[in-house]
Amino acid sequence: MPDHLPDSIRSKFPLLDQVVYVNSCSQGALSDEVRAAYQRYLTDWDEKGSPWELWVELNEGARSRFARLLNADTEEIAVTTSLSAGVSSLLSGFRHPEGRNKIVISDFEFPTIGQIVHAQELRGAKVEHVPAGLDVSIPLDRLADAIDEETALVAITYRNGSRTDIQSVIDLAHAAGAYVLLDAFQAVGAIPIDVEELGVDFVAGGVLKYLLGSAGLGFLYCRAEHLPLIAPTQTGWFADENIFAMDIHDYSPSPTATKFESGTPPVPSIYAGVAGMDLMDEIGIAETEAHVRGLTELLVEDMERIGANIVTPLDPSRRGPMIAVASTDEHAMVQALAEDGIVTSSRDGNIRLSWHCYNSTEDVEAVVAGIQRHSHLLAR
Repeated sequence: MPDHLPDSIRSKFPLLDQVVYVNSCSQGALSDEVRAAYQRYLTDWDEKGSPWELWVELNEGARSRFARLLNADTEEIAVTTSLSAGVSSLLSGFRHPEGRNKIVISDFEFPTIGQIVHAQELRGAKVEHVPAGLDVSIPLDRLADAIDEETALVAITYRNGSRTDIQSVIDLAHAAGAYVLLDAFQAVGAIPIDVEELGVDFVAGGVLKYLLGSAGLGFLYCRAEHLPLIAPTQTGWFADENIFAMDIHDYSPSPTATKFESGTPPVPSIYAGVAGMDLMDEIGIAETEAHVRGLTELLVEDMERIGANIVTPLDPSRRGPMIAVASTDEHAMVQALAEDGIVTSSRDGNIRLSWHCYNSTEDVEAVVAGIQRHSHLLAR
């Protein structure tokens, strides 16, 4: 498989000269563009003092970038400091329709969603978990059994590289009169997401992983038709309909998704995040997805050859950019590979091998050789 994509961009990521980096599911590799963006932030601060108008403009620029990324309108996008901040604000104003107080979540959810959803039990919500099947995916029939006339919201995400059939989940939920919240943090930047095509109600994510940004910048998408129905009680200055009115006498949230924002925007992270998104725009998300699919197919073949237990679904259509491999001691395996110059991460008893635009077939060979050296740590 020719490696035209990584050959053209690896020089932008100095870290790749030192290590084999397959940990984009935790955070993307640092590019020269993002490092330079932080320097621009410091230079602007030095030269312009307190450039609030510039920073508000940059915040709006980030909103436009997120909207373009998702094929949404800018009025449907909130610029947040994290996925947690956006979802917390959303659910603080989410009013359950009459007779609907159930929230359905999969057992693949990150603690962010699980903890925020369970916090709604204090407001009368009932939470139902849908467990994974034997093939380490969330079966649609189990979701269908859980979604009923009492369901107000269904939360769905990706975990261990398993790629849930999001469209089918949305169709199931909408047929039952429920909304859908998609946690896209492990997909955005690696898999194209079109909210209009999906018909999804809410999407949350951030730039730290496959969008090549840094910590501290995220987004929340809310379909326009739902905006008048939600009045967040978790709010702040930048959620107001006119932030420069400086009015302390009432609560006048923006009629747009800005209502889900809070206080001072994460200015340094916006510089870095927009730089990362611009870089991914230049590289191409669809091109990245195709390239990564080829790398993961090679990896799966080699992992099966050495007898590794792959936890991620083997069907290419049902997995994302991450492959999870079972280990008897995942922390020891991560440490052993790190000592070999291979950066990975772990979760749920597995090592996580996540691939991006800058990874190459040589990276696959290095990872397979490294795991084979430490095969005593594999769970057979």
